[in-house]
Amino acid sequence: MKLEQITGRPARETFSFVAGTSTGAILCAAVAAGIPAPRLLDLYLKHGREIFSPRPPWNTLKRIVRGFMYSTRTLHRVLTEAFAEAGAWKLNDSPIDLLLTAKGLDGTPWYFVKDKPANAGLTGKLGLVDCATASAAAPTYFNPWRFDGSPEFGTLVDGGVGVTGNPVYQACVEAFCYTGEYAPETTTVVSLGTGSFRQAIREPRTLWGWIEWVLNELLRAPEEQQSVAARRQFPQARFFRFDADIADEPIAMDDVGAVDRLCAHGHAFAESIDWGEVLEKRSSPVEKLQRSGHSFGCGAGNIRSDRRATGDERRAAAAGGYMK
Repeated sequence: MKLEQITGRPARETFSFVAGTSTGAILCAAVAAGIPAPRLLDLYLKHGREIFSPRPPWNTLKRIVRGFMYSTRTLHRVLTEAFAEAGAWKLNDSPIDLLLTAKGLDGTPWYFVKDKPANAGLTGKLGLVDCATASAAAPTYFNPWRFDGSPEFGTLVDGGVGVTGNPVYQACVEAFCYTGEYAPETTTVVSLGTGSFRQAIREPRTLWGWIEWVLNELLRAPEEQQSVAARRQFPQARFFRFDADIADEPIAMDDVGAVDRLCAHGHAFAESIDWGEVLEKRSSPVEKLQRSGHSFGCGAGNIRSDRRATGDERRAAAAGGYMK
């Protein structure tokens, strides 16, 4: 909301490319749909209990018996209603580029993007809400997602499982290598995390303690590695990585009772960012560099290109967050 207050326009009019995984995929899909930040926050505040239902102890019993607690169908319905007209969009209908991730139970990593001449053209006709739902289907929390009428995509779960919780590098590759519309020299990449809990490192003393540590590292380490990889591969791009350091007890993903605490952390985090520096335009490079489109680069979050996009360019979509 802070960014939209500063610019006076929806995030979709600031970023020309957005990318996300899990709840980040929901946020990016909403940005592409033109939903302003206050309405997007209301989506979480008003529908959290509906999405994360049943509540304890029934959700735990359901997890033991069925392997998950919450329904992806409920999540899909809530998003479809919230997106209004955009709830019926295909990815190709998005006015900006986007990349959403998911993982197939057969091991296939999926990057849902708009169809382009340079990519495989496989996912642009998939539903925007379908892709966001698949990306958010966290195992043991939600049941897996299947695309109606598209069995070739199989059964899908949260993109953070073995794909990437932070798709900044994949977004850069998509933008710089498969669209021909972005050049690292004229692009600002903004990678936004969802917050981390800094706890004192303690040596695990039990089997479960070690299992918990390994699982946490398997999820956390790749997120930071993606940012490092994007910086190294595309050093010409301006790169910002922001992640809130939540000095608090860990908050469970489905803890709807912690919404007020999360909002307080979010507002403080937004105030800590120097948005003026992020929005600062770069000096124009030579025309040859402006036209280059074969560099790697981009990241989870947002990317801004200081080069004015043409109508055809605005219709193209990739991954990451690009700011016009």
